[in-house]
Amino acid sequence: MRFHSAVAFLPTLELLGLARAAEEQGYDGLYVSDHLFYPRDLRSRYPYSPQGDGSPLWPPETDWPDPWVLISAMAAVTRRLRFTTGVYVAPARDLVTVAKLVGTAAVLSGNRVALGVGAGWCRQEFEATGQRFEDRGRRLDDMIPALRALWSGGWVSYDGPHHRVEPLQMNPSPTAPVSIYAGGHSEPALRRAAGLCDGWLGASAYAPDDAWHHLDHLREHRRRAGRAGEPFDVYLAVTGRPDPDLYRRLGDAGVTDLICAPWMAARTSTPEARITAMARYAEDVIAQT
Repeated sequence: MRFHSAVAFLPTLELLGLARAAEEQGYDGLYVSDHLFYPRDLRSRYPYSPQGDGSPLWPPETDWPDPWVLISAMAAVTRRLRFTTGVYVAPARDLVTVAKLVGTAAVLSGNRVALGVGAGWCRQEFEATGQRFEDRGRRLDDMIPALRALWSGGWVSYDGPHHRVEPLQMNPSPTAPVSIYAGGHSEPALRRAAGLCDGWLGASAYAPDDAWHHLDHLREHRRRAGRAGEPFDVYLAVTGRPDPDLYRRLGDAGVTDLICAPWMAARTSTPEARITAMARYAEDVIAQT
């Protein structure tokens, strides 16, 4: 089992120090989230609202640094830590821009990045970047093989149902495959993960019973896609107190990576308190799992 600390909602200038600490404490990676902005007049419902009213978990003033700028900076101050986006709203950007950003970060980090993607839920982000919202899922499905083609090195091209790229060279190109994961537990998201991707990212922190349900559902989608025996990464977060025994059982069920946020347990809001909370989790949980 690999452990990744989520860093969403934290102040941007705190994150380089947190990355250094996470590597020293034995974490395997950091989990980086994505939004372009928070509109004053939010017209889309957040699908994972715990209140059920469609309101986001975070206030408007929350930092959302660009994931690939942030990952490149954190990679520069670490040597081993891996970085996964959970999730990057790829269809809110154009294909070539996504390929360029991720490919460059992969090279600069020494192939320590994984691209977790989702279709997105905030229509206004798509409107602001000039990308269509209604067909975002279909465009994302076509973007996944297109990205792999553009990262393959040398003269590359792609001709799919939603993306077409004339022959070009995009350098630097990654020197190893970039893993692509699909996030979310909707039917389209699970089909995307099972049929097109190298793994699946849970949409949020699940109660244990819900986690087992989604894992069973994912397993069935992989069977239908004819990929049940292939290597496949599963990132999951679960609610409740840390439970190494539960994590070991999840590992036996195919979960490869656990997402945690031990800094949330800090009773104060200082960077030092958050790093201390992460160290305690590493000693009490990671070392025991």
